[in-house]
Amino acid sequence: MDKKDFYYDLPESFIAQHPVEPRDSSRLLVYHRNDGTMEHRHFYDLCDYLRPGDVLVINESRVIPARLIGVREDTGGKIEFLLLKRLSGDEWETLVKPGRRAKLGTTVSFGNGELRAEILEKTDDGGRIVRFAYEGVFEEVLDRLGQMPLPPYITAKLEDRERYQTVYSKEKGSAAAPTAGLHFTTELMERVRAMGVEFVPVVLHVGLGTFRPVKEDDITRHPMHTESYTISAENARRINEARKRGGRVISVGTTSMRVLETVADEKGELRASSGETSIFIYPGYRFKIVDALITNFHLPESTLLMLVSAFMGREQALAMYETAKKEGYRFFSFGDATFLI
Repeated sequence: MDKKDFYYDLPESFIAQHPVEPRDSSRLLVYHRNDGTMEHRHFYDLCDYLRPGDVLVINESRVIPARLIGVREDTGGKIEFLLLKRLSGDEWETLVKPGRRAKLGTTVSFGNGELRAEILEKTDDGGRIVRFAYEGVFEEVLDRLGQMPLPPYITAKLEDRERYQTVYSKEKGSAAAPTAGLHFTTELMERVRAMGVEFVPVVLHVGLGTFRPVKEDDITRHPMHTESYTISAENARRINEARKRGGRVISVGTTSMRVLETVADEKGELRASSGETSIFIYPGYRFKIVDALITNFHLPESTLLMLVSAFMGREQALAMYETAKKEGYRFFSFGDATFLI
């Protein structure tokens, strides 16, 4: 399967630079997979497509201010870190710019020395393993010195950090937001619960691998990034019981879907689990548990578009995206949503 099969043209004017207010006023393209029909609604209309007994599986991961700008202690040159994953204690996997200045043994200072880092080793994909030194609590230091790691296609300044968090985020650890959930407000969630639909949380800490391009022409050779996930015994039980009662399992976002499809057995049963997943979902994949998907519009030739294509068909996905462009939908992280049912 060729990477170019997932290409579509998108002028920059379609890329949303700012989130809409309120959150649930974003547009919602509802796609009916059984017959290919589409409806153009708003996210606050979501309840019209839910049924009592359904479960919405949400990712409770919270974005950390993972972008740090500091200076090399030997030369005073500017250097930027992007924290990807905590490995152990104060050691982190990071991306460093400019990489040519990030030689092993280099020490970097952030915030006039409040936080310091030593570069320990290189990773296979060009990143760096670093060790931080500081006084106090690392998360508090990071909150003071770090910036939100917005995707590179968002060039506008984000005035409110919370606007790049879901209203239900809890577990710190993501380097990017699980963006499908950005459309929910607390009021909309209350309306959903009132009609007998459950929200069931999982955690998947989103890494920057989400935005890394697929370099292999043959997508089956693409080395998928790994991400940490957790689903508790209680929440696995809630989803299993909902399925037995005839409720649909609706994944809020591709991150929730990756957890569900990683953990489910061949019969679609879930169990408590935590670990690392590198599941790569592309056309030909047989879904084990997810019945419907809420997600945003994704980048051309991205693993996320390949996942969507697996769920609804590649030609159907590309046709839906062309319709979205004609209808003036907003794309990517701060853009509009789709509901694939």
